[in-house]
Amino acid sequence: MLAFLGAIICIIASVHPAGTAAPAAAADNDSAAAALLPAADKGLGALHGPAEALASAGPRLPGGPPLFSRFVCTPLSTECPATGTGSAAGSAAGPEELLALRSAAAQLRRTALEQKERIRMDQETIRELTGKLSRCEGGLRSPPAAAPPAAAGLRAAPHPGTMGHPPDEPPAVRELEEAVRTLQDRIDRIEQELPARTNGSAPTAPALARDALHTKMEQLEEQLLSKILTLQKERQAASTDRSQQQHNIEKELNSLQNRVTELEHGPLGYSPPDAFKVTIPVQNNYMYARMKKSLPELYAFTICMWLKSKALAGIGTPFSYSVQSQANEIVLLEWGSNPLELLINDKVAQLPLSLKDKAWHHICVAWTTRDGKWSAYQDGEQRGAGENLASWHAIRPQGVVILGQEQDTLGGRFDATQAFVGELAQFGVWDHMLAPAEILGLANCSSHLQGNVIQWDDQAVEVFGGASKAGFAACEEGRKA
Repeated sequence: MLAFLGAIICIIASVHPAGTAAPAAAADNDSAAAALLPAADKGLGALHGPAEALASAGPRLPGGPPLFSRFVCTPLSTECPATGTGSAAGSAAGPEELLALRSAAAQLRRTALEQKERIRMDQETIRELTGKLSRCEGGLRSPPAAAPPAAAGLRAAPHPGTMGHPPDEPPAVRELEEAVRTLQDRIDRIEQELPARTNGSAPTAPALARDALHTKMEQLEEQLLSKILTLQKERQAASTDRSQQQHNIEKELNSLQNRVTELEHGPLGYSPPDAFKVTIPVQNNYMYARMKKSLPELYAFTICMWLKSKALAGIGTPFSYSVQSQANEIVLLEWGSNPLELLINDKVAQLPLSLKDKAWHHICVAWTTRDGKWSAYQDGEQRGAGENLASWHAIRPQGVVILGQEQDTLGGRFDATQAFVGELAQFGVWDHMLAPAEILGLANCSSHLQGNVIQWDDQAVEVFGGASKAGFAACEEGRKA
């Protein structure tokens, strides 16, 4: 009997500490329920088991423990287990628990550092987004938005399923994430409103189209004007180049023709050097002769020459003198059915000369600026005279003397209908009015008077366009005619 009681006491003594520590180590609902039992029942729970203690709990006595229907006893040795064994195991497990605690502390420290770094990065993100938001709001001139709520004032609700336990991330991290999301939402709204505001302040489509059309028209007008100016310049340059090329070609042709004539008939051998004539065989606007020497300023002149016209109606223009400001400074012209005319500074005097018999004739015209007096001679005889022809006008210098063509501009723009067809010779210019006797001597070859302004000399006359030079003896040619 004593042995049985001792066994019971030993069992109770050995089981009771485990029953008191059960709530701390319990992991399921049964252990939690066993932990809620009164301390007096824990010893019985150790005998019957937690589940059996709850299941077999019978009626309770007032103020006493529940009554159990049965007991379970385990045979034990008569000696009580020594308590030193538990303390030795606890001392053996101490270093392992210390290492585990240190490892957990290190893990917590690393987690804290990671969370701190993440908080710093989130703060930088918030600052960047805040700056972007400020720039957007400043560009739209909108009132400043309310600042995001302070991180310290935010509290995140516990996630469902955690049974009130704190989440894995610290509250500060969640608050920062919430602030970042708020800023991103505001930026998205501003970016969506930006096109609408821009469209609201922009001009209407018709106005833009009208402005673009006006701008395009102005650009086209400028391009057109520039193109017109360019074409005009090119045309002028082409005209100048063409005239120069034609002049050069005619000069080369004349040189070749003269060379061929020399080879066929031998040297001309003009003796004296004025014993030659210029022949213009057909009526055109490119055959002519040009005097190399120009006229000085003259207040009187006498112009004499030999000519033989082959024209059917009107002899054309035996000679013309043009200056820069006046194309008709001095012109001798018979055009169409009109009589022979002398033009001085575009003033006209009709000359009573007849030169259409296709024979050689010697003609002279004399003029003075005093009262504009003039006189005309044919074959040494005066055929006409008059006054008020360009009175008190001075003949301008530095012009161009052309034989066989009428000039519409200085040295050019010839008209084929006004061209001379035939032969010319002995063209001379004096700076005064010759006496009638002097003119008669030139006409009957009794005088060899040369012009004191322009003399008839082979080296002083150039021919162009097919006009040619040939030997000429005035009196012999006159007798043959």
